[in-house]
Amino acid sequence: MGLRINDTVPDFSAETDEGTIRFHDWIGDSWAILFSHPKDFTPVCTTEFGAVAQLADEWEKRGTKVIGVSVDGVEDHKKWKGDIEMVAGATAGFPIIADTGLEVSKAFDMLPAEAYLPDGRTPADSATVRSVFIIGPDKQLKLSMTYPMTVGRNFAEVLRALDGLQMSVGNGVATPANWVPGEDVIIPPTVSNEDAKAKFGDFETVLPYLRKTKAPG
Repeated sequence: MGLRINDTVPDFSAETDEGTIRFHDWIGDSWAILFSHPKDFTPVCTTEFGAVAQLADEWEKRGTKVIGVSVDGVEDHKKWKGDIEMVAGATAGFPIIADTGLEVSKAFDMLPAEAYLPDGRTPADSATVRSVFIIGPDKQLKLSMTYPMTVGRNFAEVLRALDGLQMSVGNGVATPANWVPGEDVIIPPTVSNEDAKAKFGDFETVLPYLRKTKAPG
């Protein structure tokens, strides 16, 4: 069975280019984003790691740690970071897990249990290792996205989704389509009008089940 929203994510020990980690301990009390890649020194992935590096200040503002996963080894990761930083013009100050045995990829259901890396492999052999997992401080999966190899991930959207999650989890609200911080949020249908008035103050009733209010905070 695959990893589902609100499941506790797997805990594991792994080698990274910054040393050994225990995943749940590494997360600590922070939010975390784990983003995976099928191989080092590949063009799309290099631009994606660069995008993550450029957003370092934004992750920090949101109390969020980021960590990469690739099925190559630590020494390759260290060399690859030089390319990433050249492309991004920013320091890649986050660890990259060396998932050479595919333990993490399988634990997060990105590869089947019988998967292995053949000699002379190409990125196609681990193509489904192209996911993003947003994890809460409670170690539960809050959101996941999976992309094909040919489509670069939009980390501005990952950041927007993180903002939406932190808004909803922290305030008991939902966010509408295309929501960005500063815009109105949705009051869940489970909250009565009376309770909504007490909790949020004024709100707009668009439909009986669609009520909007200013974002808390």
